[in-house]
Amino acid sequence: MTENDLLYTLALQHVPNIGDITAKRLISHCGTAEAVLKEKKQNLLKIDGIGSLVLKDFFKTDHLKAAEKEMDFIKSNDIKVSYFMEESYPEKLKHCIDGPILLFQSGHINLKQQHIISIVGARKITTSGIAFCESLVETLAPYNPIIVSGFAYGTDITAHKAAIKYNLQTIGCLAHGLNQVYPKVHKKYMVDMEKNGGFFTDFWSSDTFDRNNFLKRNRIIAGLSEATIVIESAEKGGSLVTADIANSYNRDVFAVPGRTTDTQSMGCNNLIKHQKAHMLTTSLDVPYMLNWQLKEDKKPAIQKQLFVELDPIEKIIYAYLKENEKQQLDVIAIHCKMPIFKAASVLLNMELKGVIRPLPGKLFEVV
Repeated sequence: MTENDLLYTLALQHVPNIGDITAKRLISHCGTAEAVLKEKKQNLLKIDGIGSLVLKDFFKTDHLKAAEKEMDFIKSNDIKVSYFMEESYPEKLKHCIDGPILLFQSGHINLKQQHIISIVGARKITTSGIAFCESLVETLAPYNPIIVSGFAYGTDITAHKAAIKYNLQTIGCLAHGLNQVYPKVHKKYMVDMEKNGGFFTDFWSSDTFDRNNFLKRNRIIAGLSEATIVIESAEKGGSLVTADIANSYNRDVFAVPGRTTDTQSMGCNNLIKHQKAHMLTTSLDVPYMLNWQLKEDKKPAIQKQLFVELDPIEKIIYAYLKENEKQQLDVIAIHCKMPIFKAASVLLNMELKGVIRPLPGKLFEVV
């Protein structure tokens, strides 16, 4: 977008009582943010959902002045801005009704032809939660996903650090402008994140830091991704809000179950109990449920004596597929006498070993 377009879009964003949904409605009707701000009041009032309360402070001159100041900040800090109608704007976020009209970015983020998942959870993550999160990222690394989180304490920074360790892109969605770092102790991770990934926010440099910003930020975490994974959560928490938002976007949600007596598992257990999330018992559940495929150069080489490397359960499935050729998951589970979730996990492990391959229609066959 041109500097003039950005200026007027920032000015529209600055108007009180106009959120992203209303702004999109106005732009859709008038064509551009400049046309919206130059339109007569009586014409704006004819637009569905636009009333006098929305337009209360609409025509004040300070909106353009504030936009000019933010423009100076954007230019001087080499910040990339994505407009919701541009190709550079994240594709999945385009389908979210309340996605930001402007998204500010730092770093080197490349979203093209990439799997994107969000990992969220408790700030006071347990040792087992850390271990599961790190194992999850390590297992998913061959699929080269982008790991999205909120750059906060606990689960967020654990996910970001694991992504950096395994050379994956990682994106931190911030609840403040790009002139701040919160928490300050995480500043030491920013350089590594921006080398292969970076940060997104829809907050201005002039926005005051507020706890409510975190809830608003969560819609970007959920909206960017094809799936949101909740590692741990108490009965109430911000990660559950992210999961609810992801569900409202018709995205997949996964939750790691825990013992009923574990405080940090109550939120995850409730998500599963109320069928708001898939139960995540092994990292391999994620690529299976999302139908991810490994690229040829990432697949393990098939060895002649691979059969001896299979465990007893894998041998049962291998023998069944060898005899019956292509079969669907539920059929395999029934004939091999095991739950579907267990069969899915075993099949994925066998795929990674290179002894079977998935086919369209959730069919599997021996290689």
